[in-house]
Amino acid sequence: MSQYVLYFDQINRSSLPYVGGKGANLGEMTQAGLPVPGGFCITTYAYREFIKTSSRMEEFFAALEASNPANLEQLRELGESIRSHLENLAIPIQIRNAVIQAVNKQGLDYSYAIRSSATAEDLPNASFAGQQDTYLNIKGKDEILEHVRKCWASLFTDRAIAYRAKNGFDHRDVYLSIVVQQMVTPDISGIMFTADPVNGNRTVTSIDASFGLGEALVSGMVSADLYKVKNKTIISKKIAQKKLAIYPLPEGGTFTKELPPAQQEQQALTDQHIIKLAALGKRIEEHYEVPQDIEFCLAKGEFYIVQSRPITTLYPLPDIPKQPVRVLLSFGHVQMMTDAMKPLGLSVLRTVFPANIFVEAGGRIFLDLTKVLYYKIVRSIFPKIVTNADEAMSRALDVVVKREEFLAGHHPAEKNGLTFIHKIVGPLIKKAWYNLRKSDPKITKLVIEKFMQNKVAQTKEALSTVEGAQRIRVVQQQLETILYPDIMHGILPYIVPGIIAHALLGKILVRMFGSKADLSKLNMSLPGNVTSEMGLELGDLADLLREFPEVQEYLKTAQDQTFYLGFTDLAGGETFKSAFESFIATYGMRCAGEIDLTNPRWNEEPTQLMSALFSHIQSVKPGEHRLRFAEGEKEAKEAAQRILNSAEGNYFKTKLVSRLISVFRNVGGLREHHKFLLVTVMGECKKAIMAEANELAQKGVLEKAEDVYFLSLEELIQVLEGECIENVSEKLTKRKEEYQWHQKLKPPRVMTSEGEIVIVPPYRGNIPEGTLVGSPVSAGVAEGIARVILRAENAVLHTGEILVAPHTDPGWTPLFQSAIAIVTEVGGLMTHGAVVAREYGIPAVVGVDDATMLIKDGDKIRVNGDQGFVEILERSGKTIVNQELKK
Repeated sequence: MSQYVLYFDQINRSSLPYVGGKGANLGEMTQAGLPVPGGFCITTYAYREFIKTSSRMEEFFAALEASNPANLEQLRELGESIRSHLENLAIPIQIRNAVIQAVNKQGLDYSYAIRSSATAEDLPNASFAGQQDTYLNIKGKDEILEHVRKCWASLFTDRAIAYRAKNGFDHRDVYLSIVVQQMVTPDISGIMFTADPVNGNRTVTSIDASFGLGEALVSGMVSADLYKVKNKTIISKKIAQKKLAIYPLPEGGTFTKELPPAQQEQQALTDQHIIKLAALGKRIEEHYEVPQDIEFCLAKGEFYIVQSRPITTLYPLPDIPKQPVRVLLSFGHVQMMTDAMKPLGLSVLRTVFPANIFVEAGGRIFLDLTKVLYYKIVRSIFPKIVTNADEAMSRALDVVVKREEFLAGHHPAEKNGLTFIHKIVGPLIKKAWYNLRKSDPKITKLVIEKFMQNKVAQTKEALSTVEGAQRIRVVQQQLETILYPDIMHGILPYIVPGIIAHALLGKILVRMFGSKADLSKLNMSLPGNVTSEMGLELGDLADLLREFPEVQEYLKTAQDQTFYLGFTDLAGGETFKSAFESFIATYGMRCAGEIDLTNPRWNEEPTQLMSALFSHIQSVKPGEHRLRFAEGEKEAKEAAQRILNSAEGNYFKTKLVSRLISVFRNVGGLREHHKFLLVTVMGECKKAIMAEANELAQKGVLEKAEDVYFLSLEELIQVLEGECIENVSEKLTKRKEEYQWHQKLKPPRVMTSEGEIVIVPPYRGNIPEGTLVGSPVSAGVAEGIARVILRAENAVLHTGEILVAPHTDPGWTPLFQSAIAIVTEVGGLMTHGAVVAREYGIPAVVGVDDATMLIKDGDKIRVNGDQGFVEILERSGKTIVNQELKK
């Protein structure tokens, strides 16, 4: 479009390339009949014509491309040079004439607000709000033209340049339109969010309001009243002290005025106005079909909308009704894998688990257990069970299920929840109770592993006899049965007795000794734990590697594609290769974030294990890992004997305690076998999927085999059957973009169907100020250097270092051998990191919010696994001034 000016009534949302996000929204609202002050947009075509008259912009664009976004001084100097150049560049006469004609048509007597409107702003996944400048109460043709030029130049403010670079926008491809809008003289102005911007609740409208122009509020000069509205009812009001206000001057420009004391404490908007404004906000949201961030003003009793843009910071909602209120738990937090997942990984999990309890949002899976939580006994017990996975989740869940709005959705007639309990959970508990009392715990491991071997063999056989779409259907069949009946019937009834025995022993020890000190000792070196055994075998590999310097040198630069070929002709090469292949044959289907099928397994990328091997060599002495395990067994045996000695003389107590100790020591270490089976079966299924994906890549249907990660299992079947092939490339591109967006989101632990993210802070008690609070899951206190590791791949730990991570799963186990303590943001008493830390006898604190941001790499910290907190003693070489931290 080659027009220099477009009026609001000529614009709609499709006009974004010509008038930017802000302009498109104002035109869209004008055409929708919303109360928008009149105006026009100077189009991006005018901006490009203006830029063309410069002889230096190509030079500037090249400098921007070469600049480092992190170098703020460089950005400042470059931005200043570009702005100075543009502010002194003459506006082409044809553009001047078009703008003057538009001002004459709108009215020369009006004052105008002049705002930038970039083509990359107010998009669903990125907001450029505030990146360019705004000028208020501008009067007269010459003043308007001067500020138009300033607006064009403001496309190159330091913050705008840095924001574009950070978010991957090419500076050449972002064009600027300018909104010229009639000013109204407002009594009150403010910002309205049609969803709560703090907790995300889509049913709550949040309004900030203050006297005068909204610029005072936006710039942070004044505090604003905060009103919240839900279902046409004001649910919250916070009246701020509003000392200052900004008002327009008759001749143009603005001035700041101190308000009279009585007005400072006055409620800016009346209750009637609050309700009316909230209704207007919902009307705008319904038009755009997404929650909106709206700028408004009130003049002579009438509301005007001067801007509306999508709220880009909200976590996406699952595709379920908002009412009645449902409670959703993050499956990723339970499984210690909070990263976004690709469509294939999500599809696999939806196949494994019952579809009616799994919902998807933001590239993550959430558990919808609302129906069973309607029952009082479940509401009482379940939050306590969740504590074992993540205490912060437990706190939030406990609050939500007690709310009146949640209980109002209670439908006793719904039997789905009870059916699940009676038909599935009931028989499991019954069999587990029998095994706790009567079965021989010493043979439990053999029973479980025999069952697992049969299941894996059956899966391999089933997948080996089919190909094409039918092979993927068999994959679905194998995944559909792995949880129920395989794990629920074949494994969990043998594992649950160990969990019950642990809980009962804890209660008995508190009664007998007043503490659970010996319970921590009983947890050490539990036999049969597949993850601990994996760690020990990895230690054996590291010790073997010590003996072969040539192999060590090779592994420092080895590549996955040629990994096994490089051992030829190396001293000890074949010996180490044989041992490594044996390890991979047993554990190669594992990796960090292993519940996501699309994450590369160790058997696909064996170099992932190299950092763990070298960390072990550097920080653990030869044979030390086996010695530690043996010492742990000895301490556990001594603890068991102390407990039995204390019960001596009471036949029934001795018999009970002896039985519980036997069950726990023989069965407690098997608690990860069910996941090991799931991951093993998933590993076999992945081999089948990738075999088909490679065929599709060879045929040119997929650009590369890994593109299959962006299809669901059902979609893969359709592609293999020749359906929808012409749309595959377009779909994959869209899915990849969406995945990149999801990766940037921080998933909530607990969310309601209204979008509310529920957070309940931990109780601090008498813990010193500045201390980070979490959950104690492995006893002991350790001081050392923090090593903040966000991903397990290629991470290295040195002697005396403390692992600080977002979460851990079995794929992180190789690092545990080197750590002297563990701190994670996610976790509970029975999650992977907690269990392994107890077995290794190292302190651990989990559920420490934002630990990887608050603790810096290289800080000296103290981890108190007895009380559940972390103290920062020194900041990367600088002693903390607040000595309270060292008490």
